[in-house]
Amino acid sequence: MTQNKFTGGKFNRSDKTLDGSNRAYVNFEGLETLWFNTGTLCNIACKNCYIKSSPQNDSLVYLTLNDVKGFLRELSSDGHDTKQIGFTGGEPFMNPEIVSMTQICLQKGYQVLILTNAMRPMMRQKVKQKLLELNSSFGNQLNLRISLDHWSKASHDKERGKSSYDETLKGMRWLSENGLNMTIAGRALLAKPGENVRQEYSNLFAKHGFDIDAFNPSKTVLFPEMDETADVPEITTSCWSILNKTPTDMMCSYSRMIVKRKGDRTPRVIACTLLPYEPEFELGKTLQDASKPVFLNHPHCAKFCVLGGASCSA
Repeated sequence: MTQNKFTGGKFNRSDKTLDGSNRAYVNFEGLETLWFNTGTLCNIACKNCYIKSSPQNDSLVYLTLNDVKGFLRELSSDGHDTKQIGFTGGEPFMNPEIVSMTQICLQKGYQVLILTNAMRPMMRQKVKQKLLELNSSFGNQLNLRISLDHWSKASHDKERGKSSYDETLKGMRWLSENGLNMTIAGRALLAKPGENVRQEYSNLFAKHGFDIDAFNPSKTVLFPEMDETADVPEITTSCWSILNKTPTDMMCSYSRMIVKRKGDRTPRVIACTLLPYEPEFELGKTLQDASKPVFLNHPHCAKFCVLGGASCSA
């Protein structure tokens, strides 16, 4: 057996934990959310980006409109009861076809969620004009989730780079002034002991007149940290009852993500938005291929999803 890259030799086998217990797995219950990773290129390089996005990382290349159309046809022909399409990156607004991909999903009646830092790629004049048109035509079908790691400039810029806080707030003000739906993704563990995270975000939203409910977890999503080197427990089948959770709580029971790797001619379907580089979580070239169970064989499965209770879907 090859040396495992994780702490203490954990996560070595798909079906068994280090002590020989049966590893927890999640059955596919139906495709509620289909994610498209538009590419790993980003206008910034964050300190702790789980997907290692940057201005140089093109490990996942840009998806095209035709790629998206192909999976939308599969959704229709196979009768999936999919409600939401999500676009993530990298920075989705760096993909030259993001607006066209968004538009076709909206036209087909899907709710569309775009994860963005609301910085310069989104604020290009051509993009802003198209967003205004889409908002006018489709209204509440379109939502943008803005990455605002912390309510303070100093802590946010420490993670995302100098002046990123001011640029993101500028983008948020534009979205707010033009009536586009906006939610927030923050990081709870950047808070200091004793700080009321949601109250601090609420104060910030009130200061800038943003109509965002900081106390609603679906409007202000606070994600746990993800560190592959951290020593986290493996999840066994017995953990479900101990933790009072069920496999259907996990996002791999109701979502999949499409990626296109550099050098590949066709996209692939993977189990999780958090694990685009792990071969074990690649499930095939079609959504039908990807309806198989997923073993929770990664630290992110434990810390982010099971113990953290987080989900990338709205």
